[in-house]
Amino acid sequence: MSGVIRVALSGNALGDYIFGLDPQLLVDALITMIAMFALFVLLSYLLFNPARNMLQKRQDFIKEQLDTAAREKEAAIQFKSEYDTKLKEVDKEAEEILSETRKKAIKKESAIINEAKEESARILERASREAGLEKAKVKDDVKQEIIAVASIMAGKIVASSLDEKKQSQLIADTLKEMGDETWLN
Repeated sequence: MSGVIRVALSGNALGDYIFGLDPQLLVDALITMIAMFALFVLLSYLLFNPARNMLQKRQDFIKEQLDTAAREKEAAIQFKSEYDTKLKEVDKEAEEILSETRKKAIKKESAIINEAKEESARILERASREAGLEKAKVKDDVKQEIIAVASIMAGKIVASSLDEKKQSQLIADTLKEMGDETWLN
């Protein structure tokens, strides 16, 4: 033996080859590899590419959903800022309306007070005029009453001694002596 170890598997037709590596086995292995490669290409075309396409479509859909959500979030933030701005404007406008209403109320209050003062002045003036007229009337009434009383008294006194002409003269002189100041009290 020359130092080569030969393994004999069995005494059949395989002969003296290690593991039975004969050319037919190599050709069968090559054909099997080509068949497996063809099967892989065919399965890749039939199964893997549709699966990849489906996964790509799913990724695109998810990305589109995320982009839509981001745009909607941005729009919501912008809408909120517009809403806050409008709310501030409404508050400012409400404050202006309240301020205007207060000013109008103060003006109206002043107008009502002035009108009431004017009315009270007119009432006082009218009352003063009426009091003056009533005072003049009372003076006239008192004067007439005094004249009547004086005439009666003078008539009694003079009736016994004077005539009517002399009696009128005496009454006039008496009234002159008493003066207008007596009638004013």
